[in-house]
Amino acid sequence: MTSRLIKLASLSAALVVVALVSGFALWSRSPANLGPANSEDATQLLRHWQAGEVVVLVRHTERCDRSSNPCFGPADGITQVGNDAAIAVGQGFNRLGMAQADVLSSPVTRTAQTSHAMFGKDAMAQDWLATCGKTLRNDVVAHKRAHQNLVLVTHSGCISDFEAQTGYPHAATSEYGSSLFVHIDVNGQLKILGIVKANDWNALLQDSSVQ
Repeated sequence: MTSRLIKLASLSAALVVVALVSGFALWSRSPANLGPANSEDATQLLRHWQAGEVVVLVRHTERCDRSSNPCFGPADGITQVGNDAAIAVGQGFNRLGMAQADVLSSPVTRTAQTSHAMFGKDAMAQDWLATCGKTLRNDVVAHKRAHQNLVLVTHSGCISDFEAQTGYPHAATSEYGSSLFVHIDVNGQLKILGIVKANDWNALLQDSSVQ
């Protein structure tokens, strides 16, 4: 009897450990990092992009009011370092191809500056990309046009809202200039593909099929 109780206690303890480890893994999980990418990652992303089935949430680059680096313009905007980083991120998107892509931006100065540096022109400002909240997932799907990719320049809090509504409630905070890639099919079904950090575009696009 004593031996059976010991075995049951040991089994219970093991199950508790497994549950705690599994719970911690699920609690802290974040979308996959697509860079450095393997050829399968790049091929999958390129296929969805060419079909116009991708939404990308891009965090603005370095804030002037939280950095000692020189401001690019107004104090509520980005730094010169941030402007240079945004230009580099935009080059990555242009290598993917922007012929069938819409660009929307939060109206806040730092996001407007980031999107302009990325693509050389002002994006259409959208208040919902600054307020975000519980309706963000539905707002993103509603603004996605069929066979047309959608680039959304927004804020870390908004990206966190979106991740929480799509299965990543405790994802790590997005970095400056990082891009969250999401596949949305013609039926509005959504799947997060992963994150490309600002410095990882060359790694992602090293596949020879992406020029």
